[in-house]
Parts: sequence; structure tokens; C-alpha cells
Amino acid sequence: MTKWKTLILASAVALGLAGLAMAQSINAAGATFPYVIYSKWFEEFRQARPSIEINYQSLGSGAGIQQLTAGTVDFGASDMPMTDEQIGALKVKALHFPTVLGGIVPIYNLSGVNHDLKFTPDTLAGIYLGKIAKWNDPQLAKDNPGAKLPADDIVVVHRSDGSGTTFVFTDYLSKVSPQWKSQAGANTSVKWPTGTGQKGNEGVAGMVKQTPGSIGYVELIYASQNHLTYGLLRNSAGTFLKADTNTVTAAAAGAAKNMPDDFRVSITNSPGKDAYPISSFTWLLIPSTISDGAKKKAIVEFLNWMLTTGQKDASGLGYAPLPKEVVAKETKQIALIK
Repeated sequence: MTKWKTLILASAVALGLAGLAMAQSINAAGATFPYVIYSKWFEEFRQARPSIEINYQSLGSGAGIQQLTAGTVDFGASDMPMTDEQIGALKVKALHFPTVLGGIVPIYNLSGVNHDLKFTPDTLAGIYLGKIAKWNDPQLAKDNPGAKLPADDIVVVHRSDGSGTTFVFTDYLSKVSPQWKSQAGANTSVKWPTGTGQKGNEGVAGMVKQTPGSIGYVELIYASQNHLTYGLLRNSAGTFLKADTNTVTAAAAGAAKNMPDDFRVSITNSPGKDAYPISSFTWLLIPSTISDGAKKKAIVEFLNWMLTTGQKDASGLGYAPLPKEVVAKETKQIALIK
């Protein structure tokens, strides 16, 4: 009896190991902004589909596009849509799949001010252009009547690494400031007119935390999770808004109705009184042709899961879920993966 039990146990172990060996492993890399929800999604999806494992490296949008172009990952992720030039460099065209929405917020370290500061587009652009150098500048004072603003220098902090966060921030500045557009423009890395560079959200946040009189920009979820002080921005309708999942979702409302077929769209400085002005989609970059049938099946399964079950995780993690109109269009696009 013992012999048979041993044989049965050995067979069960062998079958289990065979099952593990057959598990489909998918590699991806890219944007840091959605990492919190992506890591949760990939783990939840693995639990629901034990035969599929998605390994994601949070390296930044630029690295995600580079690795997709080099063919070292099965799909990429980016906080900025790929340009025509980048798409042209791919061996296989990539399809853009928006996943969630987020916002970029201005964080600051200013003692003696007991309420959230307000920034107009001109003021924020002026600070990053180096034209507004003191916290008690008349423009800032006008934005914040009654606030006791010190005569301290403004210490400007920005990202030193190429990032989707910087693209969204500079895309916004390019829309609201002709001088910024001509002098620096919008990109994952730009020639900053002023300020000190730090790597990653953690670098910018750390510098602002330890430097009195400083200002920087980070993603909303990062500011919320790390209890950072961040200001309100005046949107295109003239309303001062603080970023949250509701105001970020409102920024996508107009774009959702007129979403281009390839989903490459900017929603910074969107119209609408409730629209937070520095908002953006973040995208998965999926090859339109996947020769490995098992990988194609696994990726398609994940996309369908992400657009339904996965969206329920968004708000609780500080992201804004996709508008239903966008989900409907993306569901149709899945059929284009061959």
C-alpha cells in the first residue's frame, strides 16, 4: 500500500511540475505611474488564471518604448502615446490601450502658509521658466489673496530622467504658455530653463520635502500615498481645482466622446469646469501581431479582464477608471490583435 501511495504522490508531483512548466510567462516593461495598479492587476490575474504570469518592470515610459522596439518584451507601457516616428521604428505596429487615468500635481514646501496654494497657468509656467523667482511675487499673491507668502527664493525641482510624468507636465505647459512651447516644448526630457533635476517621483518628492521654499511635480497617486502638500490649478474654464479621481475623470469626459481610433490623445488643459488640467491616460502598447499563439491568447484574456474586472480597483488605488465609452472602443480594438 505504501508503494502505491508513493507512486500516486510521485505522479501528482510530476503532473504539478508539468503544469508549472506549461505556465505562460509574459514579459513587459514601462511606465512607473501605473505600477501600483499594474502590480495588483497582474497578481490578481495570475490568481484567476494560474497558468498565466505577467512579469512587469517599472522602468519608465521611455524604457518601455525602447524595449518594445528592441523586441525584448512582449508588450510595453507608457504615460505618453508613441509618436509616428517611434511607431515607424517598430517591426510590428503597436496598438495603444488606455488603462486608467491619473493627474500630475504641483507639490511644494512652504512654511507659514496654512492653506493649499492656488496656481494659475501663467504662474506655474512663470515659475518653471524662471520668470517668477520669489514666493511673494505679485502674480502668486494675486492668486492667493490673504496668504502670508514669504519673500523666499523659489527652488524649482524637476525630473532629471526621461519620464512620462515630465511629458504630461510639459505638454500642459506647452498648451498654456507660448514661451514654454517655443523655449522647452513637450517631451519626456526637455532642456529646463531653471531648476534642479532629481530622478523619479521619489527623487523630486525627497528634494522638495527637505528643501524649504521648493516646488516640484509628481503624480497624484504618489502625492496622496506619501501625504505631500500639493496645490490647486486654475483650469481652462477658470475654476481652481484640486486633483482627485473625480476631477481627473472629468478631464477625460470630452476626449471620450471624440476619442481617435488609435487612442493617441492628450487631455491636458481639457475644457469643462470640473476638469483637472494636468490629467492623462496611461497606455499599454500591444503588438498588433503576436506570432506565439499561447501568448496572444493570454494577452487578449488579460486585456478583456483589465477592461472589466480590473477597472474596479482603480479608484481605491488613487487612479481614475476609464469612461465607459473608451472601454467600449477598446473592447472592439482587441479584435485587431492577430
